[in-house]
Amino acid sequence: MPDARGDGMDRYDYIVVGAGSAGCVLANRLSADPKNRVLLLEAGGRDNYHWVHIPVGYLYCIGNPRTDWGFKTAPDAGLNGRSLTYPRGRILGGCSAINGMIYMRGQARDYDMWRQAGCIGWGWDDVLPLFRRQEDFFRGADDLHGAGGELRVEQARVRWDVLDAFLDAAEQAGIPRSDDFNRGDNEGGGYFHVTQKNGWRWSAATAFLKPVLKRPNLRVVTGAQVERLLIAEGRVTGLRYLQDNAPFEAAAGEVVLAAGAVGSPHILELSGIGQGAVLASNGIAPVLEAPGVGENLQDHLQLRLIYKVQGVKTLNTMANSLWGKAKIGLEYAAFRSGPMSMSPSQAGIFTRSFPEKESADLEYHIQPVSLDKFGDAVHPFPAMTASVCNLRPESRGSVHLNGPDCRAHPVIAPNYLSTEGDRRVAAQSIRLTRQIAAQPAFARFRPEEFKPGPSYESEADLVRAAGEIGTTIFHPVGTCRMGADPGSVVDPRLRLRGLAGLRIADASVMPTITSGNTNAPTMLIAEKAAAMILEDARG
Repeated sequence: MPDARGDGMDRYDYIVVGAGSAGCVLANRLSADPKNRVLLLEAGGRDNYHWVHIPVGYLYCIGNPRTDWGFKTAPDAGLNGRSLTYPRGRILGGCSAINGMIYMRGQARDYDMWRQAGCIGWGWDDVLPLFRRQEDFFRGADDLHGAGGELRVEQARVRWDVLDAFLDAAEQAGIPRSDDFNRGDNEGGGYFHVTQKNGWRWSAATAFLKPVLKRPNLRVVTGAQVERLLIAEGRVTGLRYLQDNAPFEAAAGEVVLAAGAVGSPHILELSGIGQGAVLASNGIAPVLEAPGVGENLQDHLQLRLIYKVQGVKTLNTMANSLWGKAKIGLEYAAFRSGPMSMSPSQAGIFTRSFPEKESADLEYHIQPVSLDKFGDAVHPFPAMTASVCNLRPESRGSVHLNGPDCRAHPVIAPNYLSTEGDRRVAAQSIRLTRQIAAQPAFARFRPEEFKPGPSYESEADLVRAAGEIGTTIFHPVGTCRMGADPGSVVDPRLRLRGLAGLRIADASVMPTITSGNTNAPTMLIAEKAAAMILEDARG
């Protein structure tokens, strides 16, 4: 879409960086008005890989350079010096193309706390209509759910006796059942709702982008990695990106970063926006001093407790035989159900680590399978996994660039378990899991704790165990914090402080992490961002 200026630069009303969960929503909403010229840039490729669309395909997408950035964290003291793989989607649909497909809004309290901190317009009552607008809920519309939206939300298409037994055991331990985690208070145990349609993954690209690809005012460019923003006279005027190692430039009335909690701060720092000392040490000329860029990283650390079981079917036993694998494939081919339709976790529990907690601060992801880590073979014995994470971690980490080359992966330092409060919750999480596993409903399968193992008993032992078995559950947020205070990176309308022409609209703007899986809140942020952008454009 070149203009008549003769400088060869393409010009748009809006450039959206990143065609992930947020970017697909933004591209859809901003291009709805045919007067708006919109460019959507994605560093990855098209989502024409078959494993993207088959739910169990996350096993083949995480760690695959075709679909994943392949990030790793810096060695982490809280994890006993371990470095973790840190999957982030690098494909149309972004993380929604490779994630666990769990639809989880979080708690009403999360958004009300944002509002109370000065982010006016971000309370639960403000965002609920936007969640409902996006949603096509399998039960139909009610006061909390929507129908007819782009994002299909369905029930899991498989159930397991071992999961039902663990939920029963949780109920015996005092945790009630729930059939819907998305009504503002997610406390309880039950099966997750998933972003699937008829047994297929329903990514943000499938839901929001593909239906509008033929709009003449929307251009989508894949294989395009942003090198830096273009800045002139106190305003972001466009950007420079690489495609097949060739540089291109595009101008815009407004640029919207939707590159995620890793990508967005990285692009800012490459452009000279951030902490002066960090920029200078990486060979970047400072343009805007913004100390909050790349700080405030929050993530949900999951502790994956594994139990060997007897007398009940698990995916381990099915997946370890040729006949079992054949049955799994045939069931999916015939009915779009069974293990190939599974999200990584089918059942969940939300509960409190300690009675004095205001609301549920723990989330369990319960799986009828066990393995050392995603991508590894399943264990050769019947087992299940009860993964538990602290929903409101106190620990804060950072994401910062690693040199001036945009292709060099940034340094990701989550700083897990760096506070006494987080270590206390981690130890209590293991105790609580053992308490559930000991209840009659689950004890009948003679569970044997395989990891971390029953020898870890004292508080110090349990903290050490958490460091050994803890891993990311892929929910990084917060590195371009939204706030009403001058130290925040963006204001409550998601405008960058200090420069005009730039907004950030992805998980990086969360002031504090939501109490659950972060994909639905990320799409919510994009929905609200688009509405504010269009409102401001109308004056």
